[in-house]
Amino acid sequence: MKVVIAGGSGSLGRRIAADLTPRGHEVVVLTRSPRSANSDAREVFWDGVTVGDWATELEGSDTAVINLAGKLVDCRPTSANVAELRRSRVEPTRALVAASARLDRPVKHWIQASTTAIWSDAGETRCNEDTPVPTGLPQMTGVAVPWERAFDGANTSHDVILRTSIVLDPDSPALRRLVGLTKAGLGGRIGDGRQWFSWIHLTDWLAIIRACLGMDPDTAIPSGIVVATSDEPVRNRELMAALRRHLHRPPAPPTPAAVLKLGAIVLRTDAALGLTGRHATSKVLRENGFVFTYPTLDGALSDLVG
Repeated sequence: MKVVIAGGSGSLGRRIAADLTPRGHEVVVLTRSPRSANSDAREVFWDGVTVGDWATELEGSDTAVINLAGKLVDCRPTSANVAELRRSRVEPTRALVAASARLDRPVKHWIQASTTAIWSDAGETRCNEDTPVPTGLPQMTGVAVPWERAFDGANTSHDVILRTSIVLDPDSPALRRLVGLTKAGLGGRIGDGRQWFSWIHLTDWLAIIRACLGMDPDTAIPSGIVVATSDEPVRNRELMAALRRHLHRPPAPPTPAAVLKLGAIVLRTDAALGLTGRHATSKVLRENGFVFTYPTLDGALSDLVG
């Protein structure tokens, strides 16, 4: 299969390329900054806004598209930054959809990235593919809803909107920051510690990607929304205790919400990333026979940081 990845020069895009290329698939990355050093993919320039020469990469009877394009959410929650988060996702999606409309045949498989943060701070709600999305909320709900809507009209035979939670990967900013804080003696709960943390090990996330591309003979993923998380979300206090245990650190005092908000200003990030959360799991994966390699947080952390 030929797999075209928009936004594929980021961490997860590189992971997909490194996973698919040894399996015999051709990977093409659409990027604003092509680099010849990427041995796992052929890189093609695009501006992420207009339909250009890159659109010919979508042609072919066995072509798939994975759209990961978008600015990292690790930034201050200013109105300008939120607008940029939205623009950096909506414009590339619209460009891909417009390019697909010119094709003689539909794209065989299309994975449209999204996020479980579309439910914002969901409290005790148990979110899955059927959970309604709140309205009128800023931040990632206000970003993810237009992001998903921009995908409407894509010319494809099989499409999945993949709402991904935190992907646990040694190279991910989220895990690096959590590990760094814990090693520095700041591995206590954040706020009251009750906020839910939905997560997935990189290995399982890549397996879901392959299943959505029709590469797993044992798991057929239907078109529609798929939540990419493990079946066992944990609360923040459980997450931090597990990190201390795997990093061999003693108990640590909690980080009050006010302190985190002050630190977020210094680090130019968003305190809501640590103070909010959601309990998200997937009905679709369970109903279609997907089996997690790392179903528990302890197993995932043993592999990643143990």
